[in-house]
Amino acid sequence: MAVEKRFVEDGVRGARVEQYLSKELKRAGYGGMEIVRTPLGTQITIFAEKPGIVIGKGGKVVRELTATLQNEYNIESPQIEVQQVENPAFNAQIMAERLANSLERGWYFRKAGSSILRRVMESGALGCQVVMSGKLTGARSRVQKFSEGYVKFAGEPSLTIVEHGYAIAVKKLGTIGCTVRIVPPGAQLPDHFEILEAEPVKEPVETKPVEEEIEDIPAEEVIGKEIDEEMEAAEDVPAEEDF
Repeated sequence: MAVEKRFVEDGVRGARVEQYLSKELKRAGYGGMEIVRTPLGTQITIFAEKPGIVIGKGGKVVRELTATLQNEYNIESPQIEVQQVENPAFNAQIMAERLANSLERGWYFRKAGSSILRRVMESGALGCQVVMSGKLTGARSRVQKFSEGYVKFAGEPSLTIVEHGYAIAVKKLGTIGCTVRIVPPGAQLPDHFEILEAEPVKEPVETKPVEEEIEDIPAEEVIGKEIDEEMEAAEDVPAEEDF
């Protein structure tokens, strides 16, 4: 039971760290993190649109994050590494945060959702889905979806290929959950296949039977060849000695 309990504790700790970093690094364009255990400690990679804000002046913010993760979240020897997101349009977490910020600023939900979807698809993504749930317009909560392209929802490809992002927009009527799913360009889809062009078939070379080839040779040449072979064989035989 100790092993199972440890797995549960690691999962809960990871969720708490994810929630803490998304709240503290919201202005930096937080785009997710990865936690990897190493012999020297725990390697934490933070993806952000503006890594300078994550590092801070003279590394002040990074040191504060390291101390908090070690003291409050019981992470052994945390080592934080910050990487910049090359294309924010392919990062689902960043796009979900932008969608939530647009709704908080007063954008109409259809305009906000369609603009996020259009930006992702124009960047070259294979598929994208934007889901907003909550009190969008009236007193009743509902769900609104915007989809385009190809998106997997079940099986291993939905976990390994599809990028997931979630953010919350706080409005006067209530909170609105914003979910973004993105299939980045270059993803190897399991049901994708290519039809190869067949190679041209070479025409067989016509060959004549042996009997026809022999018949085509003139009879005089055949007879002359046989006589020459007999004379060469006679010359090779040694002459008999007289007794």
